[in-house]
Amino acid sequence: MPPPNAAVPLNKICVAVIAACVVAVGALGEARRAAQDQRAIAAAAGGLQVLQLRPTFSMIAGGGANVGVQVGDDGVVVIDAGSAADGGAIVAAIKSITPRPIRYVIDTSADPDHVGGNEAIAKAGQTLFMVAPDAFRGASVLSFETVLARMGAPTGQPSPFPAAAWPSEVFHQPRKYMYLNGEGIEVLHQPAAHSAGDVIVFFRRSDVIAAGDVLDTTRFPKIDVARGGTIQGEIAALNRIVEIAIPSVPIVSREEGTLVIPGHGRVCDQLDVAEYRDMVTIIRDRIRDLIKAGLTLDQIKATSPTRGYTRRYGSDTGPWTTNDFVEAVYQSLIKQKS
Repeated sequence: MPPPNAAVPLNKICVAVIAACVVAVGALGEARRAAQDQRAIAAAAGGLQVLQLRPTFSMIAGGGANVGVQVGDDGVVVIDAGSAADGGAIVAAIKSITPRPIRYVIDTSADPDHVGGNEAIAKAGQTLFMVAPDAFRGASVLSFETVLARMGAPTGQPSPFPAAAWPSEVFHQPRKYMYLNGEGIEVLHQPAAHSAGDVIVFFRRSDVIAAGDVLDTTRFPKIDVARGGTIQGEIAALNRIVEIAIPSVPIVSREEGTLVIPGHGRVCDQLDVAEYRDMVTIIRDRIRDLIKAGLTLDQIKATSPTRGYTRRYGSDTGPWTTNDFVEAVYQSLIKQKS
């Protein structure tokens, strides 16, 4: 130790201050990581993950499709319901976010991993409207009209869904709107995209878009040609999202801007959606040019029209392979041509 009045070199003082700052920052980082770990453990109950995107908006992942949850004084609005097997766990995850009653479930399509949990979530909720004493008092389930047509199996075949899972409220206009929990909610029909009944849901104040399976960051988009999906409609729907969303400009260094929840995969921003749209458009153009050149489907597949993107979005196995995507684009373009 130097004498009390001895001068301490400036460089040693700087080193000591820097070391103290490093320790303090490290301790703060450890505290934050510990808090995050605790939240992650709490959110992972039931095998699901709860991610808070905004003060009044969260996303639940791991229950089939991504599930959006908007919370406010009016109650809870849920976007997509996940799979039937995960319905109970999703209800529990919603209850871990807020004790407020579930008022609405909005279905973005009729896919089982998006509507399977309708029954469990609706039964756990409470309608906003006055009903007769013996009427169903659960949450309303809203969808585009073709979703109810598909779930209700109007052709006479038995429905794969119980009647309690069917939408209780449908619309057929291009735009359905509500005002709940202090913000405008727009439900926008996207004709002939992933299917004939797709919608995207835009929460104006939260600045969040739930895109459903129009956007799937885990794979090439599933174009369900048998149920009205087309590659042109898919690109148009992605363009609609790009137009609505706002990136973090002019201060691009900030991680801000409109948040986009895909049907599956990570949360995106406008630039992510634009990149996904460009990928789909490039592949569409390649296949369209090869069709014009007279190539058959097998010949088109042999040229690897998804090259450059296959490693990121493609798969040789599972419910939606790279070949499935190429075939869907081909069939969609052939139908359009004819």
